[in-house]
Amino acid sequence: MRAGTRRGPMRGLTLIELLVALALLSLLALLSWRTLDGMTRAQSITQEQLNRWSNWQTALAQWDADLDAALATEQVPPLDFDGRVLRLTRSDPDRGPDSGLRVVGWSLQTDPASGALRWARWTSAPLRRSGELEQAWQQAAQWGRNPGAQDRLQQVLLTPVASWQLFFHRGGAWSNPQSAEGTANTVTDLAQTPATQSLPDGVRLLLTLPAGGNPGGQLVRDWVRPSLGGEGQ
Repeated sequence: MRAGTRRGPMRGLTLIELLVALALLSLLALLSWRTLDGMTRAQSITQEQLNRWSNWQTALAQWDADLDAALATEQVPPLDFDGRVLRLTRSDPDRGPDSGLRVVGWSLQTDPASGALRWARWTSAPLRRSGELEQAWQQAAQWGRNPGAQDRLQQVLLTPVASWQLFFHRGGAWSNPQSAEGTANTVTDLAQTPATQSLPDGVRLLLTLPAGGNPGGQLVRDWVRPSLGGEGQ
């Protein structure tokens, strides 16, 4: 009878082999963690950029909507820019029995939390009397120069901005708003003010964005009076 083959004892891992295996596993774990961390950071940066662009689109859409709804009255101009704040009178977006006109202001305001300049929008309550309109018009100017506690409750801080400029298009050319003149229309009912012919044909908005931001540089937005058949670009 043939004797069976005798096998030797099983050979285990040496200490050096075990240390090498552990080092390789640690390296793989480190590389995996860095890959996941890089993906998480990239996703976070992408989301922040999307949020910034979404904020810009919302702010510019509101800018266009305010200009589209601007109305002339016999008390105040439909649109005025004094170098610090743009004021306009517009129809009330809240249609209802208590609706009227609103005064809207656009300016640069300091963010109390960060100290940075931000593009800001201020709006009055619905106005139905001429005295209320004139008071809100002055309040918007005061907000642009030195906002008080009540003014801040009526403002919305939008996107970061370093500086801004405005130009009005009248008579076939762009000009400084302070040198542009218009003729206001006569009205008798603030809640039903139909005239807009004293508005400029267009408004050019130039926003200088903070250095190092995303987006950065200068943003240009042209608005064309709807009665001319154009839209904001």
